[in-house]
Amino acid sequence: MANVLGCSLGDLEDQLSLFGTAAIREYISMFLGQKVFRRGSDILEYRLYLLVEEAFQGQIPDEQAVSKLFQTTSTESRSIIRSVMSKYQYQLKAPIESSIAKLLESATKDKEENQYIIVANSFNLVAEMNIALAEIDGNLPPVVKKRGGISTYLIQPSSYARLKERYS
Repeated sequence: MANVLGCSLGDLEDQLSLFGTAAIREYISMFLGQKVFRRGSDILEYRLYLLVEEAFQGQIPDEQAVSKLFQTTSTESRSIIRSVMSKYQYQLKAPIESSIAKLLESATKDKEENQYIIVANSFNLVAEMNIALAEIDGNLPPVVKKRGGISTYLIQPSSYARLKERYS
């Protein structure tokens, strides 16, 4: 169980309590008739929304974390995350912005190429950054995947500066 949750055995109880809080919120909503779902995907999306708030402590999880919890493929997890970010966009505004800010803070500057490098295991957060760049100024270069890298992305200095401005 500790492996699935990505924690040590000593931290397992604390981690499980975070998931328990999300589960209790889900049941309370159901009991009070606040959330009545017709499709299984709606339940998964609502569950992930609650987990973002509770277990992931206000951060958008990456595809691997969702895959471990929901027993889904990376593609299915990416789709669930995208749906949650869209369906609960107003409630998750702060977690999305916080997750992007954290990614930007982890960026390193490649002086030879004069660009910033980030390692992002969440395609959806990269897509959000590109949406933000389009909103800021449609002429800014997008965040692009580094050739030959799996989760490595490149950000031009002009785009990096504007993203930092928005998410800091």
